[in-house]
Amino acid sequence: MRLALLALTTLPLLAAEMPILTPKPGPEPRINGPRVYGVRPGRPFLYRIPATGARPMKFEAVGLPASIKLDAATGILTGTAPAKPGLNKVTLRASNAHGKASREFRLTVGDTIALTPPMGWNHWYTHYDRVSDKLFREAADAMVASGMADYGYSYVSIDDCWMMKPGSDDPALNGAPRDSSGRIRPNLRFPDMPGLTAYIHAKGLKAGIYTGPGPLTCAQYTAAWQHEEIDARTFAEWGYDLLKYDWCSYGRLVKPATREDFTKPYALMGGLLERQNRDIQFNLCQYGMGDVWKWGAEVGGQSWRTTGDLGLERDTRLPGFYSIAFKNMLLADYAGPGGWNDPDYILIGTIGNARSMSQAPKQTTLTAWEQYSYMSLWSMMASPLFFSGDMGRLDEFTLNVLCNAEVIDVNQDPLGKQARVIRKNDDELVMVKPLEDGSVAVGLFNLSEQPRRVSASFADLGLKGQRGVRDLWRQQDLVPVSDQVSAEIDRHGVALYRLK
Repeated sequence: MRLALLALTTLPLLAAEMPILTPKPGPEPRINGPRVYGVRPGRPFLYRIPATGARPMKFEAVGLPASIKLDAATGILTGTAPAKPGLNKVTLRASNAHGKASREFRLTVGDTIALTPPMGWNHWYTHYDRVSDKLFREAADAMVASGMADYGYSYVSIDDCWMMKPGSDDPALNGAPRDSSGRIRPNLRFPDMPGLTAYIHAKGLKAGIYTGPGPLTCAQYTAAWQHEEIDARTFAEWGYDLLKYDWCSYGRLVKPATREDFTKPYALMGGLLERQNRDIQFNLCQYGMGDVWKWGAEVGGQSWRTTGDLGLERDTRLPGFYSIAFKNMLLADYAGPGGWNDPDYILIGTIGNARSMSQAPKQTTLTAWEQYSYMSLWSMMASPLFFSGDMGRLDEFTLNVLCNAEVIDVNQDPLGKQARVIRKNDDELVMVKPLEDGSVAVGLFNLSEQPRRVSASFADLGLKGQRGVRDLWRQQDLVPVSDQVSAEIDRHGVALYRLK
């Protein structure tokens, strides 16, 4: 993690309370991120090879289609996807003064994008309506300088409040919502949308944007109602790579009673996005209504929210992210390459308060072990990994949670299977996730209020024979096992293993 490149606010951490488990990457190269990547034929192509290690570093891509070029110094791939569908087997290589690394990269040209869950940052749970062009440029800078981009985080996503806001007393927000042709106008805090996306793209990152099918967004800014076609075209022309589409005021127009009521606005926008001249991932944000996981992919979605807002979820005996995860983990049958169950963002680090949005962001109240459990759950559930804390106040502990390459590998595994629940009660949770190479990831979670030993037998896990054991958070090999996996786990903590 190249922390020296960014002036980060250092937050006080007590070593006993905030154990940093993830080893810092060495100076030798390591290529991270997905091993598979989907793009539609003839669409613009952009991919930053995620790699840790000392810079300068030289990159190579063997077997790359002729229409895509590599910047050997930055590892940024740009160009156009081949016009012909098919599989392109590419070998990515990175070298520096300390060594060399290589990694298989299967570039699939076809109808399916988002072959692994998207990773990035979204502003909502920290900045709310306090957003500007400057903020997102700084977030893109931070994603690179902090090292997050070296682990596969790539989307810098604007949520609500970039449009005009009818009736606002702020002159920066209260202008004509659309021009004479019906094209949506950003508010004055965003003077150059194409310039903003170009800035993000120049770093090898991708840009996300937000609107909804109703007349107004959740925060009462102008949305897409009756302007869906021109808005989809505008987002593509501006250069956006992801659209979050939020139900909000659409519910004032239609009281949904049938499946068609729920699907109609998303099918409309999904079809429009697919017809644009660039790939735009489509995130359906409608809080799990109408069993969206059963039809989200049919309307062109690559991910769909399965629950209400995590930031508004009430704590019970456990912090609110657990109850969100408990709902999402039941939907494993509906996730896979090209379409992912989305239980909302990762709210750790310095974060805002969704119930008091004017309140200044402050350090999360989650314990260290709760944060490890949070990231472990999202990785096991093959969920989109979107951090929504303050990118300008990243601390060492938060980066250690977000940037563990071996934990992220579980999330980004090409098989695309969401973990299944083997056992769950008031005190413990056991999950298992099959991986492409024949190994399995096993999560042992202590849900109780005291340290506890949690175990899972091979019979429970569907395994036979001896297995090597890799502790993913500590990145250490343990003694092989042949009958069960077991760990003594702190309150609300986790042991995350890869059984090879």
